[in-house]
Amino acid sequence: MEGLEHITAAGSYRRGKETVGDIDILATASRPEEIVAAFVKMPQVEEVLARGPTKASVIVRETVQVDLRIVEHKSYGTVLQYFTGSKEHNVRLRQLALDRGYSLSEYSLTRLADGKDLFFEREEELYEALGLAYIPPELREDAGEVEAALQRRLPKLVEIGDLRGDLHVHSDWSDGRSTIQEMALAAKLLGYEYIAFCDHSPSVGIAGGLAPEKLEKKIESIAAANESLEGITVLSGTEVDIKADGKLDYPDDLLAKVDVVVASVHMGQQQTEREITGRLISAIENEFVDIIGHPTGRIINQREAYEFDMQAVLEAAARTGTAMEINAYPSRLDLNDVNSRAAKEMGVKMCINSDAHEPLQLGVMKYGINVARRAWLEKADLLNTLGLQELLRALKK
Repeated sequence: MEGLEHITAAGSYRRGKETVGDIDILATASRPEEIVAAFVKMPQVEEVLARGPTKASVIVRETVQVDLRIVEHKSYGTVLQYFTGSKEHNVRLRQLALDRGYSLSEYSLTRLADGKDLFFEREEELYEALGLAYIPPELREDAGEVEAALQRRLPKLVEIGDLRGDLHVHSDWSDGRSTIQEMALAAKLLGYEYIAFCDHSPSVGIAGGLAPEKLEKKIESIAAANESLEGITVLSGTEVDIKADGKLDYPDDLLAKVDVVVASVHMGQQQTEREITGRLISAIENEFVDIIGHPTGRIINQREAYEFDMQAVLEAAARTGTAMEINAYPSRLDLNDVNSRAAKEMGVKMCINSDAHEPLQLGVMKYGINVARRAWLEKADLLNTLGLQELLRALKK
């Protein structure tokens, strides 16, 4: 758009939170009134709540409020930091500024000794002026990030480009909507080295779970696919159900034949905390289980997580080398950021997977990356940042 210089989404969206309220957009522009006029006329806009020469508020589809603010270029970094938040993080920065003889507002850093205003075009300049390493937006929750930035020991957060593959996708062998070849070619376009097909086991009949003999045939089909595909390796796998009694839905001799075993709870979610804890630990202690899928079972805004002893489960995962999944599907994001950070601190390996059922869904990995970054995860914390040969050595088998 002519006249538009910078534009960035701020607020909880920029911090990568799993749900957001309003969406804040900040911009700089040489002709702000023209940008505002174009903004309120966008086809997504259903109602204009307010409009001025440099800002506007609208309602878009799904009744989401979007606020646009156009600010001076010289203050862009300071304003972006303020509107990114969180509120708790900003309170810490304001106190830190006071301790250093400054007053921090949304527009400038004012030196108290002489009233001189300091303006920052970039956030990095503001953080440096406060004696801090730059703090990525996902960490700005007053959860230790200011102290870490003061000591220059912030983590180098994982990025989407660090992922080498996806270890939990589905195909039309169960409830997926695409063939193995279609999914593999789509993964190749994303630059992946490998993709693991973990279709459901028999107990999940509603999702077309595979009988043991059908899984054997799928393993053969994957071997054939690898002979014809170039530039990507297809791994055989299963999302095996953890049954109500803690046993797995396939015998060990069959699990031994696949490359990747993801074990998940799909039924019996109303059991007691003790029972579900026992089920999860039983699966974790199985020598063939590599990953626990969507470990808490929650569906955002639809279903609460089932109750279990997270501490005991993470201890078992750390002890056995079993990875915990960050299921990147937008309605799951499971494990969440808080539990993922706890897992990291306990030495548990993590794995971001899409749980994709068709090629387009492979792209949801970016939401899993948001969770991982909010959890302070680095590249080395994740199983699927490994190259293929390193991965095969790291898997339990």
